[in-house]
Amino acid sequence: MTTEPKPSSSPLTERQEARRRRILRASAELASRGGFDAVQMREVAEMSNVALGTLYRYFPSKVHLLVATMQDQLGHLHETLRKRPPTGQEPAARVAQTLMRAFRAMQREPQLADAMVRALTFADRSVSPEVDTVSRMTTAIVLEAMGLEGEPTAEQLSAVRVIEHTWHSALVTWLSGRASIAQVKIDIQTVCRLIDATAPG
Repeated sequence: MTTEPKPSSSPLTERQEARRRRILRASAELASRGGFDAVQMREVAEMSNVALGTLYRYFPSKVHLLVATMQDQLGHLHETLRKRPPTGQEPAARVAQTLMRAFRAMQREPQLADAMVRALTFADRSVSPEVDTVSRMTTAIVLEAMGLEGEPTAEQLSAVRVIEHTWHSALVTWLSGRASIAQVKIDIQTVCRLIDATAPG
C-alpha cells in the first residue's frame, strides 16, 4: 500500500489542488453555519469526499485548517480588490476603504469570521508558517492599497503592522459585541492616518 506524500512537502498536483479546494470549501461552509465548533474534521472529510487520514495529511489540526481557510478568503478578497481597487485620493483613505471592505466581507459571514479569528488566536508554534502567510497576505493588501512607488520604508512597514494589529483587534471586539460597526470604522480611519505621518518628505 502506498502512502500519499504530504501535500506541503512539494508542489501540489492538479488533483491534489482540487482536493485541497474541496476541503477549504467544506471548512468555510461548516464555519459559516455554526462557527468554530461546527468545523469537525470528520465532517469536513465527509463533505469534501476525502478520507479522514488524507485530510490530516493536508491539515494536521482544525486550527491549521481554519487558518488555511482564512488564507483562502484573503486570496479571494485580494482578487476582488484588484478588480475593483479603492478610489480614495490619499493612501490613508485607500487603505481605510480597503480594510472596511474586508470588514464588511467578514460582516456578511460572522460565524465564519469568528471561526477564523479564533483559529488565529489559538494557533501555537506549529501553525506559525500558516499564520505568517496570513500576515504577509494582509500586508500585501495594505501596501497595494497605499500605491507606493518603490519599496516601503521601515517606518511605513511599522505603520502597516500597527494598522494590521488595530484591524484585527477591531474585528475581535466587534465579533464579541463590544464595538459597533461605526466604532470600527472610526478606529480604522484613525489608525490609517499613520500612513500620512510616515510618508517620505
